[in-house]
Amino acid sequence: MSEKIQMGVRRFGRVNWLGTWTLTRREIKRFMNVWSQTVMAPLINAGLFLMIFTIAIGSQRGDVMGVPFMTFLAPGILTMTVIQSAFANTSSSLASAKVQGNIVDTLMPPLSAGELVTGYLGGAIARGGLVAVVIAVGAAVFLGVGLQNPIWVLIFVLLGSILMGGLGMIAGIFANKFDQLSAISNFLVTPLAFLSGTFYSIEALPPFMQTLSHANPFFYIIDGVRFGMIGVSDSSPWIGLLVVGAACIVVVSICLRWMHTGYRLKA
Repeated sequence: MSEKIQMGVRRFGRVNWLGTWTLTRREIKRFMNVWSQTVMAPLINAGLFLMIFTIAIGSQRGDVMGVPFMTFLAPGILTMTVIQSAFANTSSSLASAKVQGNIVDTLMPPLSAGELVTGYLGGAIARGGLVAVVIAVGAAVFLGVGLQNPIWVLIFVLLGSILMGGLGMIAGIFANKFDQLSAISNFLVTPLAFLSGTFYSIEALPPFMQTLSHANPFFYIIDGVRFGMIGVSDSSPWIGLLVVGAACIVVVSICLRWMHTGYRLKA
């Protein structure tokens, strides 16, 4: 006779590794099926930003924090593209599933809230990391910008993808229409990304604006990647690690709670 399964113990163990990996793989295949939009388009946008600043400012702009302006700009463009891609991956996936009415296909399998969150974040990390690699290669080839400390770059790209993937999950769960999702992206994510030291050092800002920038987790993600790539930053990467890590814990905790309760997911 087969052994009875104890109450509360799933037959595939404490963690459904196969189910979690399947969800992650689905999220990766989802954005890779339209790679021209999800990978190539961010690369082109990053290149356009750099080209426009080169043409508009060029050699007229002096050094920033002791490095050429285009060298200073490259890490900011890379990080901004990474966080926008990670946010778009989870938010569009959840919002599309809700609008199309097939979110039940994700909720029905034997996956816990933690496994669901891990699967979605795995897709966001993969997309953010792939975009980071592509843009970093372009920056190295065309601008000569390398990686002075790859470990810090890896840490902040990973944490930035987790934070923005989590925020994307929150936005995707909360939004019932694509219009609501677009509003969150246009009026919250994009302004915070642009006003976080992407194109400038916050030392050039008035004291009040500097204080606001230090309250923006996006600033620490961009600043940390910049430190890893070119060795200069507006703040200590250790402080950035603490702030971004804490923000990730808060955001992921909200995702776990909403997935566990089925908030705005279950009819």
